[in-house]
Amino acid sequence: MTHHEPTHRWIVTPQTARFTEPLVLQSGALLNGYELVYETYGQLNASRTNAVLICHALSGNHHVAGYHGEHDKKPGWWDNMIGPGKPIDTERFFVIGVNNLGGCHGSTGPASTNPATGQPYGADFPLVTVEDWVTTQARLAEHLGVERFAAVVGGSLGGMQALQWSIQYPDWLDHCLVIAAAPKLTAQNIAFNDVARQAILTDPDFNGGHYYGGPGPRRGLRLARMLGHITYLSDDVMGSKFGRQLKNGSYQFGYGVEFEIESYLRYQGDKFAESFDANTYLLMTKALDYFDPAQDLDGGLAEALRPARADFLAVAFTTDWRFSPARTREIVHALLHNKRNVSYAEVTHGHGHDAFLMADPYYHGVVRAYMEKIKL
Repeated sequence: MTHHEPTHRWIVTPQTARFTEPLVLQSGALLNGYELVYETYGQLNASRTNAVLICHALSGNHHVAGYHGEHDKKPGWWDNMIGPGKPIDTERFFVIGVNNLGGCHGSTGPASTNPATGQPYGADFPLVTVEDWVTTQARLAEHLGVERFAAVVGGSLGGMQALQWSIQYPDWLDHCLVIAAAPKLTAQNIAFNDVARQAILTDPDFNGGHYYGGPGPRRGLRLARMLGHITYLSDDVMGSKFGRQLKNGSYQFGYGVEFEIESYLRYQGDKFAESFDANTYLLMTKALDYFDPAQDLDGGLAEALRPARADFLAVAFTTDWRFSPARTREIVHALLHNKRNVSYAEVTHGHGHDAFLMADPYYHGVVRAYMEKIKL
């Protein structure tokens, strides 16, 4: 069976939904209004049963697939997964990508104007949680006329959102796809996030989070991304891709770039610091740290997932040490304890945590087979 690719560029246009109903956040803070930027792919069917929500990870956004223009250099961040004839097939499903509240790609966040002051929110933008994001995504669904989802899908922090969807709005989704995720962060993961935040918070140009109009904490954000990037890759892939290769063939006896891996990390850090907002990075890592649906529950994760009614696909990658397969299996065991239908795939892949973004044939085959089974 062949899956055709469109011969022309698939151009998509971001849209903005404005919400005026006040939102009380988990922290107790109140937002009187906010905007969410989103994109849609495919068509909502007459019975409104084919909607699929894509939840993004730390540095993701609403631009999930396609291009913004004929000369756009890169497609959406999950373009290999979503589109006509792809594993999440937009000829069958109506797919929604949204930039989360607190983001820096158009949704209301720290760089947005605070109506109370006329200045950017900066550090005054309240912390948000995975639960808050799910609440706002449900409001967006209502705005788009979607009453339930055929599936909610996410990788990494997006997978945590998909899991939270199954708990918070159990009657709104038929299927839940949790990819390269965990039921909560380990202490080691929280530690990595804190070091990344400290790189930003101690940057002399951070200015207490009110750096808009100034240079901003680019050095801190660059360091945070370099650290994060190390944890997203496996030792194997770093070894095979870079090893101990020297840029100039011999030691330079200085502190400049000498090894290829140094060059790569600095390039990734610089690129990220140009396109992402440091305050959003702080917010997103805190949301990751806080996520723990089983917190304070005697019955643990099984009790936390008891409300879930969806069928599940859980996917893990063998060399992902940030969210190891053992963490995904915790979710699977809790769901099986609750007698939910769960499919589990452990994909042998050398790329580490970032494998969930790669076009691996086996991994894509698993997602395709699962999505094709969904009855609309």
